[in-house]
Amino acid sequence: MQTILNTPDQPAHDSLVEKKSEFIGDAAHVDTLDEALAFVAAIRERHPKARHVAYAAVCGGADGRLSERMSDDGEPSGTAGKPILDVLKQSGTTDCVIAVTRYFGGILLGSGGLVRAYSSAASMAMKTARVARIMTARRYRVRLDYPQLSRFQQILAQIDGRQEAEEYAADIRLTAVVPAERTGRFEERVRETFNAAVTPEPVDMVNIPVPLD
Repeated sequence: MQTILNTPDQPAHDSLVEKKSEFIGDAAHVDTLDEALAFVAAIRERHPKARHVAYAAVCGGADGRLSERMSDDGEPSGTAGKPILDVLKQSGTTDCVIAVTRYFGGILLGSGGLVRAYSSAASMAMKTARVARIMTARRYRVRLDYPQLSRFQQILAQIDGRQEAEEYAADIRLTAVVPAERTGRFEERVRETFNAAVTPEPVDMVNIPVPLD
């Protein structure tokens, strides 16, 4: 699987004109379908005079399940949202939303013309995007004493894990993300290093974007 790195405030962008109608494609990375809907709402605000803003989004996959959502936004059924969704599916992209905005030019395109135009605008936006591969990882909650932090961070670095957040109080509580294929090694190293005094608590599976070289 892959994703894109373009953020909702700086989406991948391209456009085309088909029989005087302009189709504007915008693609962005999102972590949830709610974020996808917020992105589409922002696109609508940016184009108040547009006739349609169709979209499709795909999220998830860390647990083996993908969530999808799409809308034709008033275009004939199956001529806008589905072609955009097909672009995402065919490229193996997740955690991504594509919105295609149409300014109507006065000439009807027919079902086939609409499918081609929405698909092309979506594909063009994706071609301008910064692509990243998806690394499936497990998120852990960890509680440490202050003298243990440095050694724990060394273990995390050695297995290509990441520290996401931390809270400092009487002790340290942090969130760590570990590549799925290295969780066994990570848990074993922590157990051996701290003589079972530190026990990472598994939380959930997540997708981590890794930029392509």
